[in-house]
Amino acid sequence: MAWCVPCLASNETLQELCRKELLICKCLGITRKNLNNYEVEYICDHKVEKGKEYYLVKWKGWPESHNTWEPKQNLKCSALLKQFYSDLYKYVSELKPGKASLLKNSIKSLDRSVSDYIVKKAKQRIALKRKKSHNGMLYVENDVDLEGPPRDFYYINDYKASPGVNTLGEAIVGCECADCFTGKCCPTEAGVVFAYNEHRQIKIQPGRPIYECNARCKCGPDCPNRVVQKGPPYSLCIFRTPNGRGWGVKTLQKIKKHSFVMEYVGEVITSEEAERRGQQYDSTGITYLFDLDYESDEFTVDAARYGNVSHFVNHSCDPNLQVFNVFIDNLDVRLPRIALFSTRPIKAGEELTFDYQMKGSADLSTDSIELSPAKKRVRTTCRCGAAICRGYL
Repeated sequence: MAWCVPCLASNETLQELCRKELLICKCLGITRKNLNNYEVEYICDHKVEKGKEYYLVKWKGWPESHNTWEPKQNLKCSALLKQFYSDLYKYVSELKPGKASLLKNSIKSLDRSVSDYIVKKAKQRIALKRKKSHNGMLYVENDVDLEGPPRDFYYINDYKASPGVNTLGEAIVGCECADCFTGKCCPTEAGVVFAYNEHRQIKIQPGRPIYECNARCKCGPDCPNRVVQKGPPYSLCIFRTPNGRGWGVKTLQKIKKHSFVMEYVGEVITSEEAERRGQQYDSTGITYLFDLDYESDEFTVDAARYGNVSHFVNHSCDPNLQVFNVFIDNLDVRLPRIALFSTRPIKAGEELTFDYQMKGSADLSTDSIELSPAKKRVRTTCRCGAAICRGYL
């Protein structure tokens, strides 16, 4: 087991030490490329002296104490310059008319409040730029405020088992189909209907389980009964909502009806532990508890601290995603995987949502809250904006 201790030194101190010892550290932004060379990380400020333009540059892998003023002709970073002016004009355009003088003065030098904002946006952009294990690409953007990535949140791609819970499992047998559409495949052995059509779109009704081929099956990776296990196929974007709903998720690609979009993952805990945490979450009115109640109510997924992109998906009373229970290698009916499929065609740029009261069936009435996998104990006002909005979560 790996152990770690908190470091009391600042990033600037560590960067100085690494450069002194000629050490490469990806976490500190020190690479072979910029160990002895200078690479622009972002532009901090702008001024004009004697008719000549200068920019204050933050160098990648170097502490801010090493920032330097550089003449425009020395900079070969058109994208960063474009981003600098984009942030500048966005800030100034939102100022009240009485403060419009900031834009006029910025011709010679930027007001301190403007340069501070530009630096904060640059740092925010770097903090939000994270690559995840995802078949499609995953982006993060915030054009609304200066909020950075959630603190005390850890991105995972599979269930994280809490002590005493085993989520791995191992299928004892698998199919030997040459063609899983016509052979005696895993769903048939489980006594359920084959879940997908030839285009890997869901064809069963909500509430019915999905049994995919597992690690012991003879069929190859291109088997049409291997969908959820391949991971999210679409490029998605976690974005800051402009109407006070916090973060949300939108698709960057067109999604066809009945297509797999993502899994809901998090820390798998016992229902007793979920009850204890739920009481703590009540004070905030926000919870990420999702009951695994396909056949029993022994376990719950908590995506508050550990989760994937689904952590950021907002509620809607008229959602475009539907919940399905999935079994692959772990066939324990108490521990299904939770998959979200599209209920209709979804346009590129459209926000993805699911009903927090959804219970894996076609019944989405207000009475479903007591049986819901997503535990919402407090009556939080709903701001989904749907025509059939129930008013509360």
